[in-house]
Amino acid sequence: MKPALLLVAAASLAAAQPDLFPHSGDVGRTGAAGRAAYDAALRAWRITGSGDNIWGTEDAFHFAWRQAAGDLVMTTDVEWATPGGHAHKKAGLMLRASLEPDSPHASVFVHADGLIALQFRRAKGGPTEEVRTPVKAPARIRLARHGHVISFEVARPGAAFQPGGALTVELPQTVYAGLAVCSHDNADSQTALFRNAAVDEDGIVSDGERVVESTLEIVDIRTGERRIVRRALEHFEAPNWTPDGRALVYNGGGRMYRIPVEGGTPGLIPTGEVRCNNDHVISPDGRWLAISGSVGRDPSKIYIVPIAGGAPRLVTEKGPSYLHGWSPDGKRLAYCAQRNGEYDIYEISVEGGEEQRLTDAPGLDDGPEYSPDGRLIYFNSERTGLMRIWGMNADGSGQRMISQGPESADWFAHFSPDGKWICYLSYDRSVQGHPPNRDVVIRLADSSGANPRVLVTLFGGQGTMNVPNWSPDSTRFAFVSYRLVKKK
Repeated sequence: MKPALLLVAAASLAAAQPDLFPHSGDVGRTGAAGRAAYDAALRAWRITGSGDNIWGTEDAFHFAWRQAAGDLVMTTDVEWATPGGHAHKKAGLMLRASLEPDSPHASVFVHADGLIALQFRRAKGGPTEEVRTPVKAPARIRLARHGHVISFEVARPGAAFQPGGALTVELPQTVYAGLAVCSHDNADSQTALFRNAAVDEDGIVSDGERVVESTLEIVDIRTGERRIVRRALEHFEAPNWTPDGRALVYNGGGRMYRIPVEGGTPGLIPTGEVRCNNDHVISPDGRWLAISGSVGRDPSKIYIVPIAGGAPRLVTEKGPSYLHGWSPDGKRLAYCAQRNGEYDIYEISVEGGEEQRLTDAPGLDDGPEYSPDGRLIYFNSERTGLMRIWGMNADGSGQRMISQGPESADWFAHFSPDGKWICYLSYDRSVQGHPPNRDVVIRLADSSGANPRVLVTLFGGQGTMNVPNWSPDSTRFAFVSYRLVKKK
């Protein structure tokens, strides 16, 4: 739901605030009875609750709620009316399968110490998990459900919303939706005020009524904060960052587009008759754009056009070929290609000519990218039975696994320009290939692969970050997240 529409929804519900959450009660074992009421003088919901926690395998809190079916978006501001108490007393938005204390739920909570996090329990009686945002309170919070995908966003006072995370939590079609308060100390009661509460409902949405919503984002690796560059009800993919730091280049609908880093209207980059896919790279000097795409019924091949667009020049005579890397000296391209039924890593001069095969292990090798000094190529390979990040010398020698940490299906490692970091996309280890519309994370690791950590949790996969995506100063990178929303 677009922010402007949410503001309209909030305004339209203002007069009906006392009826927004018509039911309330304690959930779980609470030390004192809670209460909830709309305070007309403050124009806020005032909710008091006790309870040990909303965590672990069961919860205890006070809940003001309504029943809602299907897709919805809830938004509110949260502040504490009572000082003191536990640092992790929490108040926020909740979607709950039932009023039982061990019910599955998905909630966004503001803690007394400023922490804001999505907390969720996927199964009845199961553990509680969380995804944190680096944004601290005070902030406006938003919780959305589209199908089984739960997402949350936060906005500092006077600032735009930024994504916090998204993942799948399977709740029943009809849920208990409302406002929750827990004191985190069952011998204590704490009161929170919820201002500008809004609930925007799309109801039950069939698969045929859904369209892809794409969000082009930037994340700062120093803070973990995310910023939206473009969000639209259309499908686009795979951002590159221009070497001058001013723009992002991405593909959508078979065409290439350029958009300022600050956002705005995208501009078309003409590529002639080539229908582009999501494998494209900008030359180190920023003058050229290499694209993978098809003309007519031809398989994907690699072409080069001026960065502003123009007539494409064919580089690879053979196909299918999918571009992923441009050498720092500007002379060579690295790509994944299928030859004789096997997908391997190849290299070719930017002028074309004979290609050189760099890998020959059975199974898919994909996503090759040069290190900033040109000495290494990282790629992803399923040669061990699980897709992982691998590395080799630029001539193909010294092939070894780079992925470290918990086993996951890892794709598309991208070097930061300063050579200190890699970011890469991870699916659950059970996922085959790199399909779209899945729960995925983006990991940040040392360039050696050591010390990986989850930086971004999102709904995406194919198209999220197939190609080099770092800012020139190595502090940020771009990616695309997705949701399947009701067609408007």
